[in-house]
Amino acid sequence: MNLLNRELLQVVIDNGLQNDLLRGLFGLEKENVRVDPDGKLALTPHPKAFGSKTENPYIQTDFSESQIEMITPALDSIEATYHFMEALHDIVSVELKGEYLWPSSNPPMLPEEKEIPIARMSDPIADSYRGVLADKYGRKRQLLSGIHYNFSFDEKFLTRLYAIQEQHKDYKEFKDAIYFKVTRNLLRYRWLLIYLTGASPVFDNTYMEKCVRLADSHDNKSYYFPIMNSLRNSVCGYRNEKSYYVSFNSANEYVHDLNRLIQQNELLSVKEFYSPIRLKTSKGINLCQELVEDGVAYLELRFIDINPLHKIGISKEMMHFIHLFILFMVFKADESFDEEDQRIANINQDQMIMEGIKGYLNEPEYSQFTMEEMALAFIEKMKEMVQLLFPGNEDYGQILDGEKQKILHAELNVASIVKTEIHQSSYLTYHLEKAKKYARQSSQNGYRFAGYEDLELSTQLLLKAAVKRGIRFKLVDREENFVLLSQGNHREYVKQATKTSLDSYSTVLIMENKVVTKDVLKQHGIRVPSGKAFQSLEEAMFAYETYRGTPIVIKPKSTNFGLGITIFNQEYSREEMEKAFRIAFTHDGTVLLEEFMTGREYRFLVMGDEVVGILHRVPANVVGDGIHTIEQLVHTKNKDPLRGKGYKTPLEKIQLGEAEEMFLKNHGMSWNDRPPAGKIIYLRENSNISTGGDSIDLTDEIPDSYKELAIQSAKAAGAAICGVDMMIDSIEEEAGDTNYSIIELNFNPAIHIHCYPFTGKNRRADEKILDLLFG
Repeated sequence: MNLLNRELLQVVIDNGLQNDLLRGLFGLEKENVRVDPDGKLALTPHPKAFGSKTENPYIQTDFSESQIEMITPALDSIEATYHFMEALHDIVSVELKGEYLWPSSNPPMLPEEKEIPIARMSDPIADSYRGVLADKYGRKRQLLSGIHYNFSFDEKFLTRLYAIQEQHKDYKEFKDAIYFKVTRNLLRYRWLLIYLTGASPVFDNTYMEKCVRLADSHDNKSYYFPIMNSLRNSVCGYRNEKSYYVSFNSANEYVHDLNRLIQQNELLSVKEFYSPIRLKTSKGINLCQELVEDGVAYLELRFIDINPLHKIGISKEMMHFIHLFILFMVFKADESFDEEDQRIANINQDQMIMEGIKGYLNEPEYSQFTMEEMALAFIEKMKEMVQLLFPGNEDYGQILDGEKQKILHAELNVASIVKTEIHQSSYLTYHLEKAKKYARQSSQNGYRFAGYEDLELSTQLLLKAAVKRGIRFKLVDREENFVLLSQGNHREYVKQATKTSLDSYSTVLIMENKVVTKDVLKQHGIRVPSGKAFQSLEEAMFAYETYRGTPIVIKPKSTNFGLGITIFNQEYSREEMEKAFRIAFTHDGTVLLEEFMTGREYRFLVMGDEVVGILHRVPANVVGDGIHTIEQLVHTKNKDPLRGKGYKTPLEKIQLGEAEEMFLKNHGMSWNDRPPAGKIIYLRENSNISTGGDSIDLTDEIPDSYKELAIQSAKAAGAAICGVDMMIDSIEEEAGDTNYSIIELNFNPAIHIHCYPFTGKNRRADEKILDLLFG
């Protein structure tokens, strides 16, 4: 059995195209229906939090108002695509209040047909189209959901291969020929991919009556056919009422046949041609015209079931296998795919779904082979292809071996596993437990943007909020957390979430320079601590005798995140002061010595004319247990998954540095002390989250008079987005002339501490930024 075009393989190898062949653009589209806590179809409208159903590029509705569709952009790796879908799943799951994403291609418990809500769009034509489909195919059938796998070859690979090949007149013709060949081969042998991705073997008794009537059941609730692995791809699934045959030889012939079916009233539109593989264009507005004029842009594989064993419905391993299968179709010897070939391909699909892969193929040239034998031969040829193209790549070999085992042992297939596990409970119970489990996982990951964890957490939160709202984003400088947000023609450049076009450069300079900040605030009648600025250590140390015994703060003139700050509110020696100045001078050429302000410190987050959130930041601390040392307690507290480094988690790890050691020494303690049970041991005077502090949300408890002072302070500096650090003697009293002090304005306030405080509400600061930027 000669399955590989070795001449083409050799051309790729001889011209060093292997890496270009491996590249490409990948995308996923996933449909999930929403359900209530009992596993019944949710009849509520599409959540408003996701904005426009048609204009949000990431989160839309499908046929039903109850059916959410999540769409990744075209990304340059399988890993990036997988993680983006994971992020979309998390975003949607967290937003659903009292509802869950149903983790199966088959519908949940359904009401009567007429009660299933059709998605209402702003376009009357789209509404009418959905209504006609509901009447033609039935609403229950339309709720079958799945995953679309989108793929395009790397343009560099195609252009280089075109330059080598000489059979085609122009590049578009050559490119189309590649895509049409792959499509023909995929359609012919799709039964193998459906066998390996089939994951919908059982369905609820509220599904279509004619299918329930023909199926078996062990509890009169969960129904199945003896061997069937994919209801969605079966005769009980969602497919055209009859088989339509179109040419897959070229764009012109393909478009001609589609138009013929529409003119004959066989199809409502091109969209109603439910081919397992669709040839797609870059614009996607007028498929027929664009295919002829511009050619094929990518392929859409539409037959993949949602895998309940994985949160997002598909594994990275399966995504890689599908990619390898597509590449195999490139090197697979080309075969005819006329009307008879298409009819046989359809028969093979239905035979495999209902009878498994032990039966013989229906194609005359392969009729002596069972599907199992052909599948194993394909796997071996794919391994040979991988060894020739990518020698030494063990990951691909392991992926292929894994799928081979599913062919040899049917019980290892997803459908078999799901069916076995369902029989231990019921269809509804099994999937509802999965749905709730995945929702909990999404909630635990609420602060994380999967695939973008290298970004600062505040940036991750802003991007997630943008995706939810349908605002596109592009990473302009990933290392600098510099992004471009766009919605229609409106574009905004944002750095580190809060550096935006709303604040001028001079405003940033004012807030960055603490000497200037104090002067600006004093001119506006706002209380600030007194103090002096020093440009050298020698000059600074002359102040020791003057300030000896006075509570003081030593800090760099320009700093953020509490770096280089030392607080002395008790006795301190000349050596300790000198050490504090040395630390501060490592951060700036000018260091400030200020009076220590009494009271507690609070961070006010000002955005526009509003205080969005207020936190009391408790300094880094541990609680004694009478057994462990302070150092051991720090290590234990740092194991909390909410704590990390580099502002990528809601809380920062507590450091065991000079500043902490000095603080302990000033309080007569050391790292080796074992504090008694319940005793709180503070490790710093300053309460920055960036130095390991805890955040307590007090937005609703602080009197408005202090909020007004924070807004006035931001306005004095001309800031639209600003962190105001305020010392308050007692929040039980209204603000007066002497019971508060503004100690700092921050030009780049972290928003994650207000979205995910140690204690308190999420204040949605990420969404407030988008409100200010996009209205």
